[in-house]
Amino acid sequence: MAEGWSGSYDPGSQSDDSYHFERTHIEPIYDAFVCPLTKQVMRDPVTLENGQTFEREAIEKWFKECKESGRKPVCPLTLKDLRSTDLNPSMALRNTIEEWTARNEAAQLDIASKSLSLGSSENDVLQALKYVQHICQKNRSNKHVVRNAGLIPMIIDVLKSSSRKVRCEALETLRIVAEEDVDNKEEIAQGDTVRTIVKFLSHELSQEREEAVSLLYELSKSESLCEKIGGVNGAILILVGMTSSKSENILTVEKADMTLENLEKCEKNVRQMAENGRLQPLLSLLLEGSPETKLAMATYLGEMVLSNDVKVFVANTVGSSLVDVMRSGNMQAREAALKALNQISSFEASAKILIDAGILPPLVKDLFTVGVNQLPMRLKEVSATVLANVVNSGSDFESIPIGPNNQTLVSEDIIHNLLHLISNTGPNIECKLLQVLVGLTSSSKTVLNVVSAIKSSGATISLIQFIEATQRDLRVASIKLLHNLSPYMGQELADALRGTAGQLGSLIRVISEDNGITEEQAAAVGLLADLPERDSGFTRRLLDEGAFELIISRVVRIRQGETRGNRYVTPYLEGLVQVLARITFVLADEQDMVRLAREHSLAALFTDLLQATGLDKVQKVSANALENLSQESKHLTNLPEVPDPGFCGSIFPCFSQQPVITGLCRVHHGICSLKESFCLLEGRAVGRLVACLDHTNEKVVEAALAALCTLLDDGVDIEQGVMVLCEADGIKPILDVLLENRTVVLRQRAVWAVERILRNEEIAYDISGDQNVATQLVDAFRHGDYQTRQIAECALKHVDKIPNFSGIFQKMG
Repeated sequence: MAEGWSGSYDPGSQSDDSYHFERTHIEPIYDAFVCPLTKQVMRDPVTLENGQTFEREAIEKWFKECKESGRKPVCPLTLKDLRSTDLNPSMALRNTIEEWTARNEAAQLDIASKSLSLGSSENDVLQALKYVQHICQKNRSNKHVVRNAGLIPMIIDVLKSSSRKVRCEALETLRIVAEEDVDNKEEIAQGDTVRTIVKFLSHELSQEREEAVSLLYELSKSESLCEKIGGVNGAILILVGMTSSKSENILTVEKADMTLENLEKCEKNVRQMAENGRLQPLLSLLLEGSPETKLAMATYLGEMVLSNDVKVFVANTVGSSLVDVMRSGNMQAREAALKALNQISSFEASAKILIDAGILPPLVKDLFTVGVNQLPMRLKEVSATVLANVVNSGSDFESIPIGPNNQTLVSEDIIHNLLHLISNTGPNIECKLLQVLVGLTSSSKTVLNVVSAIKSSGATISLIQFIEATQRDLRVASIKLLHNLSPYMGQELADALRGTAGQLGSLIRVISEDNGITEEQAAAVGLLADLPERDSGFTRRLLDEGAFELIISRVVRIRQGETRGNRYVTPYLEGLVQVLARITFVLADEQDMVRLAREHSLAALFTDLLQATGLDKVQKVSANALENLSQESKHLTNLPEVPDPGFCGSIFPCFSQQPVITGLCRVHHGICSLKESFCLLEGRAVGRLVACLDHTNEKVVEAALAALCTLLDDGVDIEQGVMVLCEADGIKPILDVLLENRTVVLRQRAVWAVERILRNEEIAYDISGDQNVATQLVDAFRHGDYQTRQIAECALKHVDKIPNFSGIFQKMG
């Protein structure tokens, strides 16, 4: 019975290596030291009434089993009944064993210290480490012995071993030595040991990482070591990375996470964690820490660079608290809160969260307050920056009250105050407030409010003056704002630019910069493009400033691929072409414009731009320009001089024979060219315009059809114009435009063109059988405006759908 029981008792966690080490290096064991049940040296010997001695824990377990089995207690050696189970401590034996143990452990530690050297064999080092682990686990007081014996530095040196097994065992040994012993933790952390341990976190071998993070976790339990661990370059970054790793052992991930939780005791570590993506500790301190800690955390947050998804997380977590600080905190706290809000407001989604948290009223109040409670200018600049960030989120600012009288950000008095600040503060604040107005004018919901306030304040001239600012950011903000305003204040802006000395020249210089296409250049040319195209005075100013030659060269370079493309090349090119097209609107009154168009072959250039596939606006504007140019062809064509028939010829016409003049334009009956008279027949313009009739964008189709209609206009040979369209395969596309009936404007133009085409009897005969065409003409006759109905009536007469008699419209009237 005793033999079977003895195997069930676990005397400890002693490994085979450490036990072998202990058995090899020990004074002789006296039989009286060994418990008959456990076969191990006793720690707490007790004696029974019959004089037999056992380990207390072992004999107590024996008696318990006897009782549970219903047997009388017996001595496990003699198996005789016992009258009593009282246990008498054997103090003398215990003291003797302790003295024996102390002598042996001292001897064994001495041997272990000799084995813990890089010159020892791997097996000796491993046995020594196992032994140190064993004695530390056996008795906590032995950890002091290990430290006093100078073994800790020796174990640390073993970390340099080339053997992976030795390194892993050394890390484990240090962890066991450090457990629940502050002094040992301090000793382990001396010198560069912590840095060495951190290096193991980057090892490819997972076992070393696991042992290293376990040791770091143990050391991090000491608050005094947290700063030292965090001070090791890369330590916190690696630990944060381990917590989010999907390939790491789950226990390792948990240990890394618990280590970071311990390291949070140090504010410096909290900041590092935040910088490396673990923001929750910083945000928790910002919400729950002491006033000093809250201030420090807000200050840290204001200095950080955050990714967009992190900005959203931060806004959700502490946005409301930061806004509350803006409302009621002292100046130092408000500064920290403002700078933090500046960081997290620069992303659209996080800015919207801050708007919901009520950031607008305190922001506007800070900007407009003067006197004792006003913010210093450096903080007003931050407020203006935050407001600019928030406004560019695209929220509905018409519905968000910000003042005591339910004013909104686009109320007239608020805009007036912003305009006043823009004119009376420094460049940095002016720039940010201009960006606020840029944001408000970028929305169709709020732009009209801003336009109205600017007009009522008379601020147009002052806003235009910023075009000449030396600070690039200020100039860019100004130009972007004016670009947004130009569709609604075109004439006012044109008048202001025409009447000032330098602003127009500054805009042109911006457009001419040759260092890649910038946002500023795209905005500048877009501003000019939106100004009234028929303002001949402004067009003349552009000519005098040399703008058109510059624009032509830029367009040609882009078309030839000499200007590298970027995100702004499309709006830049669209603006250039639109400004260039201004020339074609004033040809009738400005001979200088005609000379410029001829000199630079503008008709050919606009014809080429019809092929700018994917750039609908460029194609539309080019077709519009060709329409204007073609309308001037009948005035610019060089009509041949007919020789004087002489006296006899005038009296007797039969004696006079008219000379035959060849090379004349079929449509204009003069000498034409694309360059000199802008005649569409002389280039490839007709075919390219016909191709545009199949465009998906109705505006492009409208412009192309209008340009082709100039070949059928009064003052030209309409019959020959129809033949030109036939030869260019343009009749069917024009009929298709009529049949598709896509817009009112297209129907009006298509009806006009079809009526002119149907004047050709042969074509009219061919089309008369097409019921679809007749149906569309009848529909235009019934539902079009007065002029369209008249034209449709004529067209229907051409195909014999209406009798050819007059008076219908008079009767209808």
